[in-house]
Amino acid sequence: MDNLNAELEQVNAPKSISVEQWQRLSPIAMLYFFVSFLGVLASNVFVFVPAVIFGHKHITENPWLWTPILLVIIALVLLSVFLNFYFFKYRLANDHIEIRSGVFSKKHINLPFTRIQNVKLEQPIYYRPFGYTCLQLDTAGSAKQEAKVVALNIEFAEALKKEILASHATQHSPEKTADTDLPTQSLNNEIVLNTRSVKDLVIHGLTNNRVWIFLGGLAPFFDDIGRVVVKFFDDIGIDIEQLLTIADKSWWQISLWAITITFMILLPITLFSVAGSIISFYNYTLSKVEDRYIRRSGLLTKHEVTMKLPRLQMVIRQQDWLDMLLKRINLTFEQNNTIGHQAQPGAHNNKIIVPSISPDECQSLINDVFPTNKMEGLKYTPISKRFLLRNIGYILLPIYLVILGFMLYIEKTSALSWITPIFIFLSVLMCFRWYRWGYTSDDTYIYVRKGIFGIDYFCFPIYKVQQTQFKQSVFLKKRQLCTIKFILASGAINIPYIKEIAGYTLINQTLREVEEKPRSWM
Repeated sequence: MDNLNAELEQVNAPKSISVEQWQRLSPIAMLYFFVSFLGVLASNVFVFVPAVIFGHKHITENPWLWTPILLVIIALVLLSVFLNFYFFKYRLANDHIEIRSGVFSKKHINLPFTRIQNVKLEQPIYYRPFGYTCLQLDTAGSAKQEAKVVALNIEFAEALKKEILASHATQHSPEKTADTDLPTQSLNNEIVLNTRSVKDLVIHGLTNNRVWIFLGGLAPFFDDIGRVVVKFFDDIGIDIEQLLTIADKSWWQISLWAITITFMILLPITLFSVAGSIISFYNYTLSKVEDRYIRRSGLLTKHEVTMKLPRLQMVIRQQDWLDMLLKRINLTFEQNNTIGHQAQPGAHNNKIIVPSISPDECQSLINDVFPTNKMEGLKYTPISKRFLLRNIGYILLPIYLVILGFMLYIEKTSALSWITPIFIFLSVLMCFRWYRWGYTSDDTYIYVRKGIFGIDYFCFPIYKVQQTQFKQSVFLKKRQLCTIKFILASGAINIPYIKEIAGYTLINQTLREVEEKPRSWM
């Protein structure tokens, strides 16, 4: 980039960074736009897979027809990438960053440094040899990133990050305005709170394996997959259909085959989950600089997320059943987000996740952010058993009886072999969910416990509650029960089927704390 040297000279200057002329990105930014386009395609892969499967034969038989179409598509993609690069400009002046982008739909962002709450660096693997990174800037209460400059020299990006954080620190600390270098210098005094080894990441991949999600996505293609598998074994001389015929097999042979097939299905998916964990959290470090927490991780793309302690809304302590067996915990720090907008587990930009830590490490980190918490020391009040009556007696049972009656009417008695076990299984899950659900509070925090097979604990300061809701249907009112909801900047927490008087008590306690002791939650 032509103006890069001028930018770097200003990085070393004692005054604030200022690049008043509109700047274009380095040409390497086109690679970022291209990879982003591929990411969009990958996220919609299930839309295109059926077309590829059913149109594959026609494409291979008529390459003269499809080749020009493919070339036109590639040309349009490359043109789109170039235009996105060409129309992207930015400049820095008067403690503001301005960004212009968009080809047909123009976008102009003017963002003061003092409004920026989070500064995040993201370095894809293809940027590392060239020393470039992406700079993401978030403002308070934003459901998504406010601004992103996708190709900055890493030294310039680091210097800009320090200046933004220093500007924010100066704004909230008037006594430091006489020494503007102090906040910037303090950013270098990091204390490492936690690191994760490859072994920890392997455990995280095993315990957080969502096999059923992957299998659910493949459901429409099970028949095609089955035919491909049968053909593969036929080609190597194995009659898989004969082997899977259970009529002439003993019980131990059937059990052995069931275990083998289950293992063959789960093994590659589990390895995929482990690989995803390592790619996401490799070289993980959680550091602290004054009141800011910094998470760095990533194998292919290096991520850096900064969270200021006042922005922390809630701490979540999660344990699946396998986590409980291995005595591991996943800890999440939830920060500001748009109300009602739940951050996605895979999008780590709006939260800080500490994967697969020991109970002692977990409690140490929780105590660091919420020193007076008593998450596990208090007795949790269970929700009412009416929760089971509603969900099993009034929802699951009628549906089960209707389906059962219909199957008997059409004389499909064999359906009983799978309808009844499903009803029993769902009822058991609902019982587990009722058993895990509980709540409690003290003078400072509200605690909620949830789960089915595992246990999740939620802890948030009372003064950070922005809104409360009291819900009571005719059914609940008759039984003197209610459902209450606490809305924070990071999302909402529900506590269903609790006693009416307990609901009023919790809401009144919350409103009194917010009114009598007003504090900034930003």
